Amino acid sequence: MSSSLVRFAPVLLLAFALAACSGGGDNGPAEPVATPMGRTFLSTEVQGQAIPGGGPLTLQFADGRVTANAGCNTISGAVTFDDHVLRVEELTSTLIGCPGELADADRWVDTLLNSAPTWKLDGDTLTLQNNEQTVTLLDKKVARPDKPLRGTTWVVNGLITPDAHVRSQAIDDAKPTLVIAEDGAVSGSAGCNRLTGTATVEPGQESEQVTFRLGTTKMMCPPEVMEVETAVLRALDETTTATIDADVLTLRNDNGHGLTLTAQ
Repeated sequence: MSSSLVRFAPVLLLAFALAACSGGGDNGPAEPVATPMGRTFLSTEVQGQAIPGGGPLTLQFADGRVTANAGCNTISGAVTFDDHVLRVEELTSTLIGCPGELADADRWVDTLLNSAPTWKLDGDTLTLQNNEQTVTLLDKKVARPDKPLRGTTWVVNGLITPDAHVRSQAIDDAKPTLVIAEDGAVSGSAGCNRLTGTATVEPGQESEQVTFRLGTTKMMCPPEVMEVETAVLRALDETTTATIDADVLTLRNDNGHGLTLTAQ
């Protein structure tokens, strides 16, 4: 009897040890669930009521907030993702008057966000669903990759001053353009006169430093066009910081002036 107990005791101890190790692994901390925070998404499909004006819906998640735009005003507020339900609080909105169907886009966004939709994140695809709608969105960097600074024809659509961001019919009519070739050669139009010169680009993590050395032809154009040209040349005077978001380039000069441009 005693020899039998001695012979089987190591086996029992080993079984208890394995059980203890197995139980300890089961009680380890669970991996955190990935949320959309820190990313921007664009809608690719809507099942149910369509976006008035056609959209797309843009959702940007950052610093505990969501910022939404479907073609008219920008709406933002605090957001949480508990239990795979997207909940918002204290939504605020800009107050731009939008024409036609776009005027109803804000109400569509507000209804979606306040419906406490469920959310599912599968890689680069975010799906929001409530009782009446399913909205599928794709990570913006996948849906609209950033255009390259070099080799793209950029068209000026806005002026940045120390006090304001200016858009006007005069800018649209003048249609200033900028092209930086792979070798750094610059060509384009300041609005009236042709641009030529060089650009030195110093890459960075989120932006690039671009130093321009430019010259122009000497034609005279109507006063409103020359005013646009003067602003463009002021923004391109030597060192600027360039940031690209999909097909939008923003140039900010050390002198406080700048440009917004879209890829042609």
